[in-house]
Amino acid sequence: MNIRKIITFTFLPVIIVLIAGFFACERVSQITQPMSTPMAGPSEEFAIGVVLPLTGRLADSFGKPIQQGFELAYTEINNTRPNIPKFKFIHEDDQSTLEGAVEAFNKLVHQDGVSIILGPATSSQVEEVFAILQENQVVAISPTSAARGLSAISDFAFRVALATDVLTPSGIEITHAKLGYQSAATLYDEIDTFATDADTAVQEILTAKGIEVVATETFQGGDTDFTEQLTRIQELNPDVVFVSSLPPEKVAILTQAHQLGISAPIILRTLTAADVEAAGAAAEGAMTFIGWGAAIDTPQNQAFVENYTTQFGMAPTNYAARAYATLHILAEAIANAQATDAASIRDALANIKSLDTILGPFSFNADGDAVYDAKVLTVKDGELVIFE
Repeated sequence: MNIRKIITFTFLPVIIVLIAGFFACERVSQITQPMSTPMAGPSEEFAIGVVLPLTGRLADSFGKPIQQGFELAYTEINNTRPNIPKFKFIHEDDQSTLEGAVEAFNKLVHQDGVSIILGPATSSQVEEVFAILQENQVVAISPTSAARGLSAISDFAFRVALATDVLTPSGIEITHAKLGYQSAATLYDEIDTFATDADTAVQEILTAKGIEVVATETFQGGDTDFTEQLTRIQELNPDVVFVSSLPPEKVAILTQAHQLGISAPIILRTLTAADVEAAGAAAEGAMTFIGWGAAIDTPQNQAFVENYTTQFGMAPTNYAARAYATLHILAEAIANAQATDAASIRDALANIKSLDTILGPFSFNADGDAVYDAKVLTVKDGELVIFE
């Protein structure tokens, strides 16, 4: 971080006037920062805001696993990192809505006075709330939002999910090399920011590779019947079907496609073990572009899977894994910053490079988006395994 200090001394006969310096950051231009807040002692607590969908349509798919991922990491960090203050969460329910996310952020910023917020979950919510960060100079890290360009909204914004412009090209390159598909259909949620951006990214890459998109179908989040869209896709007999959706609709889409007899491989972003279990035989052969998987055979990742399963009685999802990694990344930044004000934490997060995590070596780019290796998984015998 380049810090410029301009100190001007003007000597008068009886007084000395000191004019304050100005500080700048690589990601900030002409922003005046407060002095660093010294780190609290190990026995003191550091309040962190957490915005999650604890109620509403996203509570089970996003809210519960993210909360559990945070909880596991919280216990580990508070027990093993005596060099930083103990974390204390202030939870706010965004009720799975845009309005709820805005209300939760405003409360945490203006009433609770936190310097960092974890969340929200979806790209649509992030698009609404990240502007609050710049005005109030509060750091936020979203573990799960992935539409392009959202971290650039604020110099205080960071995201741990791989953005669509990182994950989509890699996933299509890997699957196309193996499957050789020459035609594709797409199906996406037209009212969700992530899903619309993901579909756009898919179509851009397919067009660039000369792969014909024979159909583009849409639905709206909350829909339960996709048979009309899937029937039209089936009639065109594409080689592959790309689905861009939030979690609640994925199982129904897979199930109804299976019932209609669609044999083309279905590729979704972030298919989880819970989705596979719920869809049963309908998930067999489906593929997913993803940033994490339980099948990744590293000691750190396997320890996480074992500890999570033991504590919560279920396997972790990708959302739980990213939440767990997020809190460990934050802990590293606070330890490096040696301070707990937003500007110091922001600068330390921006300087995270090749940190060893369950996601693999992890860095943030200049915009605050995550950098690590993308993965492609496929469902084989009811299990998500590395696509090879």
